[in-house]
Amino acid sequence: MHTNDLQNDIEKRLASAEPEVDVLAVERLGSERLRLFIDHPAGVDLALCERVTEHLRELLVDYGLEVSSPGPQRPLTKPDHFRRFIGRRARLRLREPRDGHRSYTGELVGASDDEVTVAAEDGVLSIPYSEINRGNLVEGEG
Repeated sequence: MHTNDLQNDIEKRLASAEPEVDVLAVERLGSERLRLFIDHPAGVDLALCERVTEHLRELLVDYGLEVSSPGPQRPLTKPDHFRRFIGRRARLRLREPRDGHRSYTGELVGASDDEVTVAAEDGVLSIPYSEINRGNLVEGEG
């Protein structure tokens, strides 16, 4: 199953069981292991990670699952994630090079439904989400 399909399926299953859990990202670690980054308004603790793992047990019979809090380099995968962190620094890694760069780091200054705007060293850029392979907050730079 494709990672995006897995993330959609996981989000649907958690929507009724744990409606306040935000699925930030699903990463494949090899062919049989997944890492799931989650967030919750009250924070992420071991008990929540265990509940989420239990809710997903039947879906993930073919995978080992690691459930994790976002940490300081929080993944940014959806327009809402980017909007929530306007004013913070982020690193965006692109699917294809743009103006000779595959990665941009700068302050998030805008986020529409289609693209994110970042004030990077080269100036202010608007990058469609479709071109972003991975986005993370960056702590303590700059």
